[in-house]
Amino acid sequence: VQLQASGGGLVQAGGSLRLSCAASGMPFSSFYMGWFRQAPGKERDFVTAISPSGGSTYYADSVKEQFTISRDNAKNTVFLQMNSLKPEDTAAYYCAALASRNGRYYTNPLLYSYWGQGTQVTVSS
Repeated sequence: VQLQASGGGLVQAGGSLRLSCAASGMPFSSFYMGWFRQAPGKERDFVTAISPSGGSTYYADSVKEQFTISRDNAKNTVFLQMNSLKPEDTAAYYCAALASRNGRYYTNPLLYSYWGQGTQVTVSS
């Protein structure tokens, strides 16, 4: 199984970025997909998740109305559209796959089965 995250970079405050995470070696459409982020010296925090069909999405309060998660099951890819970025959004962003049986626990990183390598997002003020 491989999750390959991409799309991070350096952006000014107020800007936008779109992260992608391409999956291989797993039945992508059977998994919840999530994004987490981790700033230096801090814990890995839940950002957002999406159900296998894409019909349900979940967001941390801190990113509601700012970030949008989506998926393309035909391309085995999940996306994270990040708008109105703030310096406090600076972190390494990780995509992860969660088995459907654990779907209700989408905020818990310990229950995710597979992780991508992370992509760095840096927002300058």
